[in-house]
Amino acid sequence: MRAYLSCMRLICDQFVEYGKMVYLDADIQVYENIDELFDLPDGHFYAVMDCFCERTWSHTPQYRVGYCQQCPERVAWPAAELGPPPSLYFNAGMFVFEPSIATADALLATLKVTEPTPFAEQDFLNMFFRDIYKPIPLVYNLVLAMLWRHPENVELDKVKVVHYCAAGSKPWRYTGEGENMDRADIKELVRRWWDVYNDESLNYKKPAAVLDGGSVVAVEAERRPFLAALSEAGTVKYIKAPSAA
Repeated sequence: MRAYLSCMRLICDQFVEYGKMVYLDADIQVYENIDELFDLPDGHFYAVMDCFCERTWSHTPQYRVGYCQQCPERVAWPAAELGPPPSLYFNAGMFVFEPSIATADALLATLKVTEPTPFAEQDFLNMFFRDIYKPIPLVYNLVLAMLWRHPENVELDKVKVVHYCAAGSKPWRYTGEGENMDRADIKELVRRWWDVYNDESLNYKKPAAVLDGGSVVAVEAERRPFLAALSEAGTVKYIKAPSAA
């Protein structure tokens, strides 16, 4: 399942029926309206900068020297020793993009000649979109590690999108055990996720039925563009990709 979901990030440029789209991982919850993201200037790939402070980054020079793009002034990048600082790096759990068949074809063609990396498709997307990437505020993708790594950068009451990616934080299997999982802010965010999940007013409701020539048919006009896009995506020829980290 993880590998399939990761591949979805690479084929979503096939949805050319739409001028602009927002991709969200399944462990993300949106708590406030984010329609303003569709008004961002065209020609760029938008996402929130990642944090390099967790042990999952221990394979990188950023982690080894204590450098993080979330607070570059805390530990300066040792340019004399390691050269220019690394390019800005985004978390691929959420991003804003403009679907394009040309981009989709280029993504898959480049993937065929790209060596596997620790963060799989996230590393690949960062490499591919490096020249057009533009950071957006972390309110659109709060990676939970920010709460204990860079609390000075977080205004929790203004956060619109929460990414439950920290180990032990998935609300559907949350126990409160594990490092940082007993924090009050984590417990509150897990509670908010369950509030949304249990809100029956948000459940999907089938379109009302109408009579058409004496027979009852479902009103599906609003769903047709989405269903057509799914059908088109189903024609994609998949190739082997690096396994997810």
